[in-house]
Amino acid sequence: MRYPVTPDGRYFVVRGRLWRCSNPALGPLQRATLTHLLMRARADVKRALQAEDAKAERAARARVHRAKIGLGERGPVWWTDGAPDFNRRMVRNTPYADWYAQLEQG
Repeated sequence: MRYPVTPDGRYFVVRGRLWRCSNPALGPLQRATLTHLLMRARADVKRALQAEDAKAERAARARVHRAKIGLGERGPVWWTDGAPDFNRRMVRNTPYADWYAQLEQG
C-alpha cells in the first residue's frame, strides 16, 4: 500500500497523520543496514510481548528508536531550511492541510 507523500518529501500520511520519511541522503548500504536493524528490533518487540518479558520489550523498543533516529524518522530533522517538524501531527493541523484536503477530494 502506498501512502501519500507531502510535496516536499518530508512526510507520508497514514489515517490523516503525518509521519516523517527517512532521510533521502542516506546511502543505499546505510539505509539497508538501518532498515534491517529496525525490522529485527520490531520482531524482537513482538516476541517480547508474546513472552510477556517487559525487560526484553524495553530493550527492543530502544533499538527500534535508535534505528529510526539513524534513518532520520525520529530525532533531529534531516532537512536544513529551518522548517519545523510536524512528525506525528494530524495533517489538518499543519501547513499541509490544504494539500491533503485536495488529495481527499480526488
